[in-house]
Amino acid sequence: MDHDERNPGIPLDMGWVEDIAVNRSAVERRAATLGTRRSIKKDWQAAWLLRAVTCTDLTTLEGADTPGRVQRLAAKAKQPVRPDLLQALGIDHNLTVAAVCVYHARIRDVLEALHGTDIPVAAVSTGFPAGLNPFPQRIAEIEQSVEAGAREIDIVITRPHVLTGNWQALYDEVRAFREACGDAHMKTILATGELGTLENVARASVVCMMAGADFIKTSTGKEKVNATLEVGVVMARAIREYRERTGYKVGFKPAGGISTAKAALNWMILIKEELGDEWLNNRWFRFGASSLLGDIERQLSHHVTGRYAAAHHIPVS
Repeated sequence: MDHDERNPGIPLDMGWVEDIAVNRSAVERRAATLGTRRSIKKDWQAAWLLRAVTCTDLTTLEGADTPGRVQRLAAKAKQPVRPDLLQALGIDHNLTVAAVCVYHARIRDVLEALHGTDIPVAAVSTGFPAGLNPFPQRIAEIEQSVEAGAREIDIVITRPHVLTGNWQALYDEVRAFREACGDAHMKTILATGELGTLENVARASVVCMMAGADFIKTSTGKEKVNATLEVGVVMARAIREYRERTGYKVGFKPAGGISTAKAALNWMILIKEELGDEWLNNRWFRFGASSLLGDIERQLSHHVTGRYAAAHHIPVS
């Protein structure tokens, strides 16, 4: 039976976790065919790219982020595609991104810049990106970001819990983070490039969903290896199994290194084929991206005019 409400989590089921096995070569074959078997052309491609815009968490996570940079990002969030392109494509409503994702220190700047819109602010938390700050500090960080006005919190897990197979510790940690989030939606970053095996990715995905994650997210964007389609296949299948077993849907967010329209389309094909059309909206699917919109706008411009605009005519952020 399907439930529309948030995933509340379930008690840790170690039998389920221990039974998980992943056939790496089958996953690799599946990932390799995603962009080749289904071709999305012309008007359909434009429609998919516009959907990708609405599923984007526009992100800046740099130590040098200033109020001015964040304000420019917020302006891009409010108008991610040029009005003339939207008009040419027959889109008359105001198209925006899904959220703006920043460090805690920039929440108030973004809120101010997004005033009058319904675009939520997402804050990275819990000692992002390494996740190794003292535990009470990580809990306090979530609470302070929620108090400051963040409606979504992107938390990071303690990777050694996964690498040592300490699933109870991972469950307890994520459960505590979820409680600290309150009404704010929690996106749980697995940092899959640091988890060693696809089996670890699958097990971590399931444990985090059992602990009440609203979304599971591939990467911080700061690891050497970020979002890969292989990892995407494994995480999407974990989400599907969780839904089949519990009735609860969990969202999916690939992040890190997704900078081209073609890559975005491959991820959307993966979601459509593994989870179905009902996941292809920003309630259940997000991209974490900082430069993706620039290439999407370039492709939309080409679709409308038949030629590519010079890169300097299209601001990235």
